[in-house]
Amino acid sequence: MTSSPDTSGILVCAGNATRMQGQNKILLPLGQTNVIGMSMLAMEHCDRIAEFIVVARPSDHDAIQKTIADLQLKKCSAIVPGGATRQESVLNGVRAASKETKLFAIHDGARPLVKPEHIAAVIHDAEVFGGATLGVPVKDTIKVVNDGLIVDTPYRPNLYSTQTPQVFQKRIYFEAVDFALEHHLDFTDDCQLAEAINCKVYMTVGDYTNLKITTPEDIFIARMLLEKRMEESTCTK
Repeated sequence: MTSSPDTSGILVCAGNATRMQGQNKILLPLGQTNVIGMSMLAMEHCDRIAEFIVVARPSDHDAIQKTIADLQLKKCSAIVPGGATRQESVLNGVRAASKETKLFAIHDGARPLVKPEHIAAVIHDAEVFGGATLGVPVKDTIKVVNDGLIVDTPYRPNLYSTQTPQVFQKRIYFEAVDFALEHHLDFTDDCQLAEAINCKVYMTVGDYTNLKITTPEDIFIARMLLEKRMEESTCTK
């Protein structure tokens, strides 16, 4: 049985993109739309998502609204400005969500290749555990370095690269935010926010194509991955 839509997606794209050589990464062309358009389409096509809110710089709102109109998206309920930090930006989006929502799915707007089925999977796991995040096992051996010298080699099978969406039950998210505000804490990762109140966050395994557009090279990789995905989809029809 398919669960009914009960989750608010929070698409966060209010950063300054300092590593993109002046390019506005969320508006870079990708597929038949742009980076944020692909991220919004993934939310639109996930059955568990009842609505999504875009958190972006005010200067980007008109372009995002045009993208929504061009794609004829129905689930975007608001576009809101970001805050001074990621934590503040997410909270701005959460505050715009429907009062009836049960979970928040917080996603980087610059991860355009996330799959709707993976969004649904991490929402399901958050229902069970209180919080969950997409991620993948690391491929490389990781070294801990201090003053240029290797001091430790963590056990690789225990290491995962964390992606988004990161999903939390509404009660847990607000409890974590209250704790952070009370103790003047600010986290760049939403899982850390939940971990601060001892919420055990489940690692839902996704795939390596859910990359984040961070540097100019990433957009070329994303275009190649999307082209391969479209070719595979055509072959299976």
